Amino acid sequence: MTGSPDSVTWEDVVDWDVVDFTIFGAMLAGAAVIYTLAKRAASSAAYRLAVCVALAAAFILIWVNGAVGIIGNESNDANLIFFGVLAVGIIGAIIARFQPRGMARALFATAIAQVAVAVVALIFGLGSTAPIWPEDILMLTGFFVALWLLAAWLFRNAARQQTCTSSKPEA
Repeated sequence: MTGSPDSVTWEDVVDWDVVDFTIFGAMLAGAAVIYTLAKRAASSAAYRLAVCVALAAAFILIWVNGAVGIIGNESNDANLIFFGVLAVGIIGAIIARFQPRGMARALFATAIAQVAVAVVALIFGLGSTAPIWPEDILMLTGFFVALWLLAAWLFRNAARQQTCTSSKPEA
């Protein structure tokens, strides 16, 4: 940073270029489109909230990983493993046909994949040159696992609501 503390500029705080803003904008637009589609397709508030939590987790995982890295810094190739975590969730959602019960399973599997990445990183010492290793990996893994499990729980509740409403006799 340059100058006195009173003269800190936006450029001193954020060092983004056009590519960074473009990627961020595309991620934001993608999340908005996915949520809009989910909102139209699902009448359950639990399902919509689950989609929000899952999208937020995916968004934050990609952004943190690209901006500063989770395993070491952002240039550490080991961070590419986290795309496997997202792939588990995406493939699971497709297999589940976006139905709430299957989505709950897919997000639970995503949480397991997140833990597996942390275990691999710790066993093999990936990112061990980082200043707060292994705390950084453990804290971020706990954060993301909590989000994946919260989304899974919300999808499970949406499945229960769906079952309850479909089993009620018509008057």
